[in-house]
Order: sequence, then C-alpha cells, then structure tokens
Amino acid sequence: MRLNNRSNDQMRALSFEVNVTKYAEGSCLVKFGDTHVLCTASVEENTPKWLAGKGEGWITAEYCMLPRSTHQRIQREKALNGGRSQEISRLIGRALRSGFDLKKMPEKSIIVDCDVIQADGGTRTAAVTGGFIAIKQALNFLLKQNILKQDPTLFQVAAVSVGKSGPNIQVDLDFEEDSHCDSDVNFVMNSNMEFIEIQGTAEKQTFNSKEFQAMMTVAQNTCASIFESQKRFL
Repeated sequence: MRLNNRSNDQMRALSFEVNVTKYAEGSCLVKFGDTHVLCTASVEENTPKWLAGKGEGWITAEYCMLPRSTHQRIQREKALNGGRSQEISRLIGRALRSGFDLKKMPEKSIIVDCDVIQADGGTRTAAVTGGFIAIKQALNFLLKQNILKQDPTLFQVAAVSVGKSGPNIQVDLDFEEDSHCDSDVNFVMNSNMEFIEIQGTAEKQTFNSKEFQAMMTVAQNTCASIFESQKRFL
C-alpha cells in the first residue's frame, strides 16, 4: 500500500463537474485527488491564418498554474510565456486535437484554458482529461444552436501518469510520489485504447522494456476506467 492507502494500480478519487462557469461555451472542473483543474472551452469564429479558407477548424489549449495553487505562492505567468507552461499547453492542444475531425467544425476555433487551482501532481494529465469534457460541452452548444451540422468527435481522450518506485509500478502519482519516484511516464490515450502521446523520463534510475510494458498495461487499464467516468458527462 502507498502512503495514501492506495494500491499501486489505483488512481486517486476522480470527479468531474460540468457547466461551472456562466459565460464559457463549455467548462469542466476536474479533480484527480487534490489536483484540481478548471478547464473552460471558448468558441471563436476564426482560425489561425495558415488555416484560413481551408474549411477546417482548430483546437488549442493554454495551461497555467494560479499563484497559490501550490504550498507557496508562485509568480503569476501567462501560459505562453513560461517554458514549462508553454510545453504543457502544446501537449494538451496536440492531445485534444487528435480526438476530433477538424473538417467538421469549419472556420471555428475552440480554445481550452486549463487553470490549475490546486496542484498535487498530475496537473497536465488532469488538464487533458477535463479539457476533453469541456470541448464536448462546447460542441454540444454549437450543435444545439445548429451552428455545426455534425459532431466532430472521433474518440474520447484522457491521460494518466505512471511511475516506478523501486520494484513498484504506481499509477496517478501525487506530488510526493512524483518527487521521489525513480522514473515516470505520462500516457495520453484515446477510447480505442490507442496511444496519442507518451512522455517518459528516468529521473533517478532507468527502466527496461519489461517495466515499460507494465507501465503501459496499468495506464491502459486506468484510462479505460477514466473513459467510463467521462461517459457520464458526455
């Protein structure tokens, strides 16, 4: 058992709350345990210049940690200015775009703002998972308004972290576990159980192919459970 009484293959308490903001076309407050991320999806009637006239839409994301989302206040930063925030913003955008047929949302952009209210590890995986639901809320709005004729959704999208600590493979690391693990990998998957993106780092010790396979297996099992939870809100 881990310090928080979870088994190695057990993620933290997962919850979603939708329509939490008044003005955004889509919104979701996602909680992975004590990590809380507010994801809001805004629809704009334009696309990046390089897509103009191509009859396609666009999905992008901006990620930011609020100043007191951690134990000490961190300096407020714009999502596209800080190196870490920029890297995570791009990851979230790439991950979420893969779940939709952009040709079915012509000349429309959806911007997903992922603001970390409280951080306890796994903020990027929570943002991807909640960001998908926020986009679905925005698309439902567009479909109800008859602005879109078809639902662009291809797959559900979710993400989870998996770490190796000694001989143990542990899923959904909190901050303490992430700080002390030997290596960790973030898995982004779709509901066809295919991998969208894998980010892995040997923090203290390398991992072999057998250990990586074990990480993939627990990530697949956990994402399957997350997809079932997402379905209740779609």
